[in-house]
Amino acid sequence: MKLHEPFALATVIMLAACSPGHSQDGQKYSGSFNEALTQPSKVPDSAIGMKASFAPVVRTVAPAVVNVYARGVVRQQVDPFWQMFGAVPRQQVQQSLGSGVIVRKDGIVVTNNHVVAGGQQFMVVLNDRREYPAKLLLADERTDLAVLQIDSKESFPTLEMDDDRNLEVGDLVLAIGNPFGIGQTVTNGIISALNRTEVGPGGGSYIQTDAAINPGNSGGALVDMNGRLIGINSMIVSGSGSSAGVGFAIPSALVRRVVESAAGGATHLQRPWLGAKGDTVTSDIAKSLGMDRPEGVLVSDIYAGGPADQAGLKTGDVILSIDGQPVNDASSMRYRIDLLTVGQMTEVQGLRNGKPFAIKVKAQPPSATPSRDERVIAGNNPFAGAKVVNLSPAVAEEVGADPFDAPRGVMVYSIDSSRSYAAGIGLRPGDIIKSVNGRVINTTADLDAATKTGARRWQISIMRNGQMITATFS
Repeated sequence: MKLHEPFALATVIMLAACSPGHSQDGQKYSGSFNEALTQPSKVPDSAIGMKASFAPVVRTVAPAVVNVYARGVVRQQVDPFWQMFGAVPRQQVQQSLGSGVIVRKDGIVVTNNHVVAGGQQFMVVLNDRREYPAKLLLADERTDLAVLQIDSKESFPTLEMDDDRNLEVGDLVLAIGNPFGIGQTVTNGIISALNRTEVGPGGGSYIQTDAAINPGNSGGALVDMNGRLIGINSMIVSGSGSSAGVGFAIPSALVRRVVESAAGGATHLQRPWLGAKGDTVTSDIAKSLGMDRPEGVLVSDIYAGGPADQAGLKTGDVILSIDGQPVNDASSMRYRIDLLTVGQMTEVQGLRNGKPFAIKVKAQPPSATPSRDERVIAGNNPFAGAKVVNLSPAVAEEVGADPFDAPRGVMVYSIDSSRSYAAGIGLRPGDIIKSVNGRVINTTADLDAATKTGARRWQISIMRNGQMITATFS
């Protein structure tokens, strides 16, 4: 479940946490990061000693953990019956509160996408109650990460990101955020598991922790005992909606990738593509391939002319690692690919006919053929108000569809207005337009021409979620 809950603006300000930049005896600490972590009288030198106090770590990292709230205006739908009498959708202001982490001194803040989704105005509140407006640089629904820029020329405290390759199950961690809007809160626990896949809406690979995470913690920091950011808290599994000791954080490696894209000027995350599709190796598959145990991903399809095809990867190969990191299932393969940058050469290791192999693959963007040719359909026809595009692997990847499964043709990308003809007949983003009045639609130009015939009766066929739907309108 998502962790975001609506809170009023006044509540956000009232419940802002007091500054942890002061020690328990009221004396302000002004030492450096390294000094804070090496004070023999304060910092335990063993896991047992760490039970005495986490204060030195908290004192150092807490100033970089912030509250993030988003304010947006949404249109509240009106019953169709009342629309017949001129009633129009009403506007309603919605606000959401979450947490965030400052990762660059110039005020770059990373949080969860679901914290800022639908927002038009954003505010970042530091733990010393200072407030700053911020603008959204990048939001990525699939990773559930978003990047904000604080509107200020000040230098801000930051958290350094750790390399998640160094993490181990059992490591002590702290979760810092603003649960239930009560103010900055610290909880402790351990890393319960690594590389958890198939637990989030977009797949991915997560760090699991038993540190208490609750609504409002979304976008907050999961830090190690060196005071480094190892993950962004994102979701929990719970029957009650509150922490049950099963929380998940997005690893810092992916956080770094998204932050670097945003800081470099990108407004969306450009994902590399290998052009290879695979299935998780099960026990039965492992036995049939003569493997000692189930591991890796069995390549089931190669996109012709794609990076994997050019590098010599073949169907039937078993991918065991990418960039030196193990691949245990299809989701972890997708995660390892997401960490690559476009143009990066990476090594893929695996088994072919039972024998080890290693090849170099160049990560490239998905194929954009055929061209997108984006069009907004106008006029008196069932598609009026719909933005349509030609499907390609690039478009399929952009909307989260499988480039291998997406049929060629014209896709409804968005509906411009809730009062448009297209919205009125129930068209949805993702619908594939197959024919109009018996005319096969292969391109957006075909659709544009078909809608300009001035017909009084329209028979259209679309594909939705793999099912063909035909309807007639007049």
